[in-house]
Amino acid sequence: MTVKEKIDQLRADLHRHNYNYYVLNAPEISDKEFDDMMRELQDLEKAHPEYMDKTSPTMRVGSDLNKNFVQVAHKYPMLSLGNTYSENEVADFYDRVKKSLNEDFEVCCELKYDGTSISLTYEDGKLVQAVTRGDGEKGDDVTDNVKTIRSIPLVLHGDYPKSFEIRGEILMPWESFEALNRERELREEPLFANPRNAASGTLKSQNSSVVANRKLDAYLYYLLGENLPGDGHYENLQAAKNWGFKISDHMHKAQTLQEIFDYIRYWDTERKNLPVATDGIVLKVNSLRQQRNLGYTAKSPRWAIAYKFQAERALTRLNKVSYQVGRTGAITPVANLDPVQLSGTIVKRASLHNADIIEGLDLHIGDLVYVEKGGEIIPKITGVDKDARGMMLGEKVRFITHCPECGSPLIRYEGEAAHYCPNETACPPQIKGKIEHFISRRAMNIDGLGPETVDLFYQVGLIKDASDLYALKVEDIMGLERMGRKSAENIIRGIEASKSVPFERVLFALGIRFVGETVAKKLAHALGEIEAIRGAGLDTLKAIDEIGEKIAQSIVAYFDNPMNDALVKRLEAAGLQFCRSEEELEGRTDKLAGLSIVISGVFAHHSRDEYKSLIEKNGGKNVGSISSKTSFILAGENMGPSKLEKAQKLGIRILNEDEFLQMLSES
Repeated sequence: MTVKEKIDQLRADLHRHNYNYYVLNAPEISDKEFDDMMRELQDLEKAHPEYMDKTSPTMRVGSDLNKNFVQVAHKYPMLSLGNTYSENEVADFYDRVKKSLNEDFEVCCELKYDGTSISLTYEDGKLVQAVTRGDGEKGDDVTDNVKTIRSIPLVLHGDYPKSFEIRGEILMPWESFEALNRERELREEPLFANPRNAASGTLKSQNSSVVANRKLDAYLYYLLGENLPGDGHYENLQAAKNWGFKISDHMHKAQTLQEIFDYIRYWDTERKNLPVATDGIVLKVNSLRQQRNLGYTAKSPRWAIAYKFQAERALTRLNKVSYQVGRTGAITPVANLDPVQLSGTIVKRASLHNADIIEGLDLHIGDLVYVEKGGEIIPKITGVDKDARGMMLGEKVRFITHCPECGSPLIRYEGEAAHYCPNETACPPQIKGKIEHFISRRAMNIDGLGPETVDLFYQVGLIKDASDLYALKVEDIMGLERMGRKSAENIIRGIEASKSVPFERVLFALGIRFVGETVAKKLAHALGEIEAIRGAGLDTLKAIDEIGEKIAQSIVAYFDNPMNDALVKRLEAAGLQFCRSEEELEGRTDKLAGLSIVISGVFAHHSRDEYKSLIEKNGGKNVGSISSKTSFILAGENMGPSKLEKAQKLGIRILNEDEFLQMLSES
């Protein structure tokens, strides 16, 4: 046997034994035999570097070399799921799907693992890239770290597609988490709060040997690509299991709503016996064709939803209430508590939301209060043990009347629960909050800048609004606290790179009240440039999809404020994108200009979202319900009977997808 043949044989054997041990939990050899084979392969590879292979089992050991992460765009966006917290909300989801599809469907029920999301790309049966979720549009390339996770195959076996992506969750098992915290405690290092944080922090380590030593695990739960085995999500994952992936044995295909409820109720208790953390159930329409037709909202798929298990509750003492000022001036009361363990973390603070909540709870300093984690993430006070009140009860909690930061009298807008500080141009938390929003990942995404750096620059007088960032030079910031030349150069480079961020994100970054990512995108697409938005009246704005009276008034008020208008002009002068690029505008027409179109049914050629994009690209307006103002209905198979009846009653024209595509082609 040649050296090359020996190396290939060892690699194949080690891949097989690794799969047997970490995925099947059925080892065929002892740990010592495995380690001896690994050492033999390492020695051979070291002596013969010409036979190096990036998918060799030796890659799982990791490297001591530090490595910075490169950001990579996702081929398919990694959206988050909408959350539900009750069986009634699950039933609502089920009914929405049933009404939209108007045909039989199955729902795949899965455990929601509480880790950090990952996307793995395989080419010709080999792992070529692993990318974190990031902001959903792009994430960090952590391939070298992921190669050290032994339940993730480096090389596949069986009949797999030539190219595909598989997504899942990287986890730290409870056993590994507890061992890691014991080690950190002995070294007097800060402990990780929960396995999710530990897994996320480990995956982003710049030293892959650290990742290898922390024994992460992974479950894969979604397959994407052009040539998947079939139309069934569940069936595709069973095929992926045969290729070498660790797929949960606890998935279940439900035919009815009752089956879904049975699954939820069983795992609400049984999950506590699992070796890894879970925080809910994920429900997915099983058919990929039906998934495409149900489509997506701006933030999440319509064909999937997460059911979160009921939050844990703990009793602790309220010591005082402090108040925080947000970037919009909203005042948030925060309860300061005796530390208490809750859902794997130590809780010391909890939100009280607003004055009405405080009044409704009848809170007093010293009260014993019930604390829950909403969706097991954000602590909140849900009740008071009034029977425990004694002689030492403190004063009643009353909401403040003046801003705790700048002293301005607070205001409360009609119809809103929150109180606001109106001093938006001179209240420090609002100024810094607006800048922090401006630089955030979903907005301008300026590398090297974070809340601490913004605070530092503000304190030393370098910035007073977002436009000042573009006047900074390396020499201005080099030498500040924790700021060397390299850090300063990275920040200035990040600021310069942000000038290429597209118009819709710049618009979102401005922080106009009620203008989130979706509304910013609608505005940018409809009006095209900042001058058109600046000069638009209420009627023009309200004619844009998803913009109502409240949002329109907020946009007009923003540009009526001379300080905001001056900020936008300074940002324009700095070179930011304040109109849509030629690339974005390419291929856009006015073929459907002035037409309001309703989409209904299941389609063969494109998904609903693709048809919505086509309508917008050709100047049309997507509307959700039929009225006398509807121009026509784009109808697929199984159009809802109520919509069909209403369309016929109003005499609305109905086009099938072939007729619609022909209309665009002829126009």
